[in-house]
Amino acid sequence: MHSDQKQEHIVANKRLQDLAWEPGFAELGNEYGSPQPPTAIDSPYLVAFNPNAAALLNLDPGEAARPEFAETFSGNSLPNGATPFSQLYAGHQFGVWAGQLGDGRAISLGQLRNAAGAVWDVQLKGSGKTPYSRFADGRAVLRSTIREYLGSAAMVGLGIPTTRALCIVGSDAPVYRETVETSAILTRLAPSHVRFGNFEMFFYSRQFELLGPLADHVINAHFPQLKVHTPGPERYRAWMAEVIQSTAELIADWQAVGFCHGVMNTDNMSVLGLTLDYGPFGFLDHFDPGWVCNHSDTAGRYAYNQQPEAALWNLGRFAQAILPLLSDEPDEAVSIAQSLLGDFRDQYDAAYLTRMASKLGLADRGTDGLADAGPQDKALLDELLKIMARDEADFTRSFRALCHVSAVNESRDAVFQDEFKDRAAASAWLAQWRTRVAAQGLSENGEHQARMLAANPKYILRNYLAQAAIERAQAGDYAEIERLQELLSKPYNEQPGYEDYARLPPASAALISISCSS
Repeated sequence: MHSDQKQEHIVANKRLQDLAWEPGFAELGNEYGSPQPPTAIDSPYLVAFNPNAAALLNLDPGEAARPEFAETFSGNSLPNGATPFSQLYAGHQFGVWAGQLGDGRAISLGQLRNAAGAVWDVQLKGSGKTPYSRFADGRAVLRSTIREYLGSAAMVGLGIPTTRALCIVGSDAPVYRETVETSAILTRLAPSHVRFGNFEMFFYSRQFELLGPLADHVINAHFPQLKVHTPGPERYRAWMAEVIQSTAELIADWQAVGFCHGVMNTDNMSVLGLTLDYGPFGFLDHFDPGWVCNHSDTAGRYAYNQQPEAALWNLGRFAQAILPLLSDEPDEAVSIAQSLLGDFRDQYDAAYLTRMASKLGLADRGTDGLADAGPQDKALLDELLKIMARDEADFTRSFRALCHVSAVNESRDAVFQDEFKDRAAASAWLAQWRTRVAAQGLSENGEHQARMLAANPKYILRNYLAQAAIERAQAGDYAEIERLQELLSKPYNEQPGYEDYARLPPASAALISISCSS
């Protein structure tokens, strides 16, 4: 369980007026962004509310029923002590330097510190124009806020680091996209919304003197283990190593559940290793290693099987941006950065194989004191993925079915074979799997199956499920958002009565197009 999720057990008893706002990122000064109040919107109303996210702020969930709640989290009424601020950053988008960007439709109200001492930056997404909106209106539409709201809920349930979503506030005010849609504001929470692009901004503008204070802000607030180092090259090198490791772990998490981010630009990469900025994301249905979830990504730069490489490329841009912090000697700084980046592939490979071995019910020293996942496990995994790709087997259902197969005999093989066109190939693979399970000294027992079930979700946020919730919400019915939120909070549980949400997607699901405007 990740540290932010542990905070959900804190008693939530604060009222809106009891929340003690701190400036947070805005304390850095106007070189790093712009003070910017939200733009009022007509007649805001609550669309969705997540009590688990509210608990992170010690906020009483009953507060969501008050009219003041929608007024506050639409941006219409600023709470006492709030310091509305939009961040300045830049970025590489689809591998091309895009220059200055910034929060074009997001405004942080400030940060809140809960009873456990955890800090949460509270950001309104879709709350109006900022100095970085360029020619846009600074608004978000209902469909995109629902996708991010449910996407972050799904990742929390899967145990993957992510920003959180507190609520969606809607309005009938029109927003003009490809068609006329209605407005919505998503309240997003994160320990920090700082991204690789924040540092790129000051490197490319040659404002190197602004890099150190920004890095120190992030380290002091979120990397307590590095506080023992005084600001200087050693501290920043250790920090860069942490960012590389957390990014490797995050991408391994994504790959293990078949998640595709869709727009892995450097301005969408968190320095805390969080899943950040849900736009054209998606979860694999049938297994296609080259699947591109973003219709706008015509070159397939961010395909499922390209995500690890894209992450490394982005880390390279981050390393370049902080070169002045790594050493006063440019050549030495480059050498240090290259050395640290050289660790990424081994870190990612180890993290990925550990997760996938768990999905296969194989042991590692961390859980059973047996042999580490190694070449035999990789070969077994690669063979399964090859069969899945050839048969277009469903990624989530195939791994979940394996949880119900006997590790010692063929009595329950059909549940797995049914996911494949080539049942003989699936059966032959199961024989190899049983041999490997036996070689590791594992026996079929409740603990073994429970471990597999805990590594292979039954429920994921398939695109057609999200689309159904969006269409109902656009008609004024928000019940499906709440239903999916509850379902996705326990994706590893069987949840009797909800089996239809785990069925194969209908043929029409393939026609759903998700793009950068989503």
